[in-house]
Amino acid sequence: MMADAAPEEPGRRELTEQVLAAEQDERRRIALFLHDGPVQSLSGVALMLDAVSDFIARGRDAEAQEILDKALMRTRTTIGELRDLSFNIEPVVLRDQGFTPAVRAFADQVGLSNGIQVDLDVEAGDALAENARVGLYQIIRESVNQALRRGPPTRISIRVAEAEDGGVETVIADDGAGERRRASYDDIEEQARTLSGRVEVEAGQDGGTAVRVTLPPYAAHR
Repeated sequence: MMADAAPEEPGRRELTEQVLAAEQDERRRIALFLHDGPVQSLSGVALMLDAVSDFIARGRDAEAQEILDKALMRTRTTIGELRDLSFNIEPVVLRDQGFTPAVRAFADQVGLSNGIQVDLDVEAGDALAENARVGLYQIIRESVNQALRRGPPTRISIRVAEAEDGGVETVIADDGAGERRRASYDDIEEQARTLSGRVEVEAGQDGGTAVRVTLPPYAAHR
């Protein structure tokens, strides 16, 4: 048994290093976002509230109310940014209910907001390891958002299925405008690499784009 495990050890070490590097990059990205976004916004709100207090003390209630309204609006915007950040890191439904409900909730949101049909066949994702579920969900979300940015498609399909080698294959296909810029998929490829997966971009059957992501067995189910 020990002899069989030895050949996989370098690959597992490399996977661990990739995951740790990706997590460090993600922490830096979040820290930068918090500093340049919500932290700066809340600092501005604090200054505005100081001004409100000063105006009230001087009996200038109308001016105080005007600034207070602006501070309230900025606070609501910041709450929305933080809520989006929390959802992007790991949506609550993914953590509490599982992969299929999370993808279905995302698909429903996309369909209703954009007036398009989203077809799902993703139950195989429920058997994935936790890291694979989170990573694959992020890949699906980014692929769909890219399809929407290219030019609204009328239909998107998301399929997750077990591959012949025991790994998992995911295909996100749309019938919108085709994507010719390879750099557009850098983020998706980086996410796939953290799972030791590979990404292939193909022309869709309906003239759009199909993103195919394949995860090896040891990454999908470890």
